Amino acid sequence: MIHQTIVKKKTYHDSVTLMSLAGKLKKQEGVDEVIVSMATPMNKELLENVGLMTDEAREASDADLLIACRAEESVLPQILEEVEAALGAKKAGGKRGEKTSVTTFGAAREMSPEANLAVISVPGEFAAREARRALESGLHVMLFSDNVSVEDERDLKTYAAENGLFVMGPDCGTAMINGTGLCFANDVRRGGIGMIAASGTGLQEVMVQVDRLGYGVSQAIGTGGRDLSSDIGGIMMRQGIDALLADEATDVLVLISKPPAKEVEQMILERVTRADKPVVLGLLDGKAPDDLPPHVTFTTTLFEAALAAVRTYEPNLNVELVSEEAKTWSNVVHRTQGTERFIRGLFCGGTLTAEALSILRGRVNPLTSNVAKRTEEKMTDVFTSTGHTLVDLGDDAFTVGKPHPMIEPALRNERILKEAADPTCGVLLLDFELGYGSHDDPVGESIETLKQAQAIAKREGRILPIVTYICGTDTDKQGYADQKRRLEQVGAFVARSNAEAVEIASTIVKKGVEIHG
Repeated sequence: MIHQTIVKKKTYHDSVTLMSLAGKLKKQEGVDEVIVSMATPMNKELLENVGLMTDEAREASDADLLIACRAEESVLPQILEEVEAALGAKKAGGKRGEKTSVTTFGAAREMSPEANLAVISVPGEFAAREARRALESGLHVMLFSDNVSVEDERDLKTYAAENGLFVMGPDCGTAMINGTGLCFANDVRRGGIGMIAASGTGLQEVMVQVDRLGYGVSQAIGTGGRDLSSDIGGIMMRQGIDALLADEATDVLVLISKPPAKEVEQMILERVTRADKPVVLGLLDGKAPDDLPPHVTFTTTLFEAALAAVRTYEPNLNVELVSEEAKTWSNVVHRTQGTERFIRGLFCGGTLTAEALSILRGRVNPLTSNVAKRTEEKMTDVFTSTGHTLVDLGDDAFTVGKPHPMIEPALRNERILKEAADPTCGVLLLDFELGYGSHDDPVGESIETLKQAQAIAKREGRILPIVTYICGTDTDKQGYADQKRRLEQVGAFVARSNAEAVEIASTIVKKGVEIHG
């Protein structure tokens, strides 16, 4: 094989676009490695690690584009041409409905003077500057970029709040404003349930569960993960509460978060206590505050938060967390004497990982995760599972120079096979995300791997239960029914919620796992 590395000076492209392109090209026959990324220190380290670094690339700046490929001699020129063609077409712009793509903020503003929100996804070094420009132009901001400093976040949000604007993020992956999903979002019904969350798959899960229960979403506001910290003070969470209380289309509020800083929690409680609408306070790993008024409901799982919101319309609605179908499926798994088995959770969604950790805590031991905050629960090596292990594969350790697993779920496949080969693995726990921004066929990217995993266990005289959850709706573009059907065809169980999937996995390992009756 031969290789080539190209540096294109002062050429910026969105990281999601670059990673998706590289992922598709790497699958082609005769290709060993493809990297298409901005020349950030992290991406240059990746280039060094895979043996594609050059002197020119080493001197490149964050504003430069890296294109590197190692492939068979007959294939390499074609791959480089495909990269140039794909990025050249994007830069030149093309028709999207009635509008044409542009390359500068000023041109975009001129093209869409009626716009009132900017989605910003540029390297963190430049993100705060672009967000400030948007705010000063009177635009709300969804800041998809990460690596924005706490100081910049606080300054941006303070300015926004003083001027009646929102800054969702930084590192905000999900929102739905006036029925339009932003970044990662599902196709859900419109309705009267308004949501505010740190964003990500937690917000998606509650929206999906509300939709499945037959109700809809008015607004879904992502604040970014640091908003409820002491450093930021819940600026956007508090502003979001006020906005939804004033919104005539919103009947009930759902707040979703891990436990906030104590002083921030107090400010939020003061607001919701005097609210004139029902409020659901969903705190993963949280403890119910004392003396909550009757219009405030406290929950600790995402499914319960959605159900509590729907019960404001149907007070007598009763939906069991674990269905009879799930109980029946888990009960056909029997115990083998003297053999200990563990849950191996491999997640694409970070909040879903955190929810699984909070549910399993105190039920199984030892339990570790790369999203854990407690010292005793932290993984010593994120690449190796021991005991009961829950891994967020969207963590930076797994995504350096690679797309997020929601964009490219095949990145999880190698780890699935590794877990299947471990005789102490008693159940695989997996999530699949549908909707805007996610891979067009996430189950399809993993189905052959799941068959291989089962074959590995069978050769060793074991059966490997696979418990899955699909975060999606019937109207998502990937086709929920077809995704579910294919998982069930390989014997996997598809749970109705992430919480139910975790409950089933817990039931299986408590009984032990070896053969089906």
